[in-house]
Amino acid sequence: MKLEEGDLVTEVTGDVVKDGRVLKIARIEAVYHLKADPERRDTIARVHSFHADHCPVARTLQGCVEIVTRFELV
Repeated sequence: MKLEEGDLVTEVTGDVVKDGRVLKIARIEAVYHLKADPERRDTIARVHSFHADHCPVARTLQGCVEIVTRFELV
């Protein structure tokens, strides 16, 4: 599957909490808006299930910050 510009848009939000006198990121949520054929949903879901294992940011923050991802086909 080849993606064109605009076929994948990511919306990222986070929760910041006060830890004593310091603010810290407690949670990050990323929603991937992917333009793809609905019949590819199973393949996309399979890839999504393990993509965080290969993401440098997720691996760096693993165990420190809760990271939640999901995808939506548009």
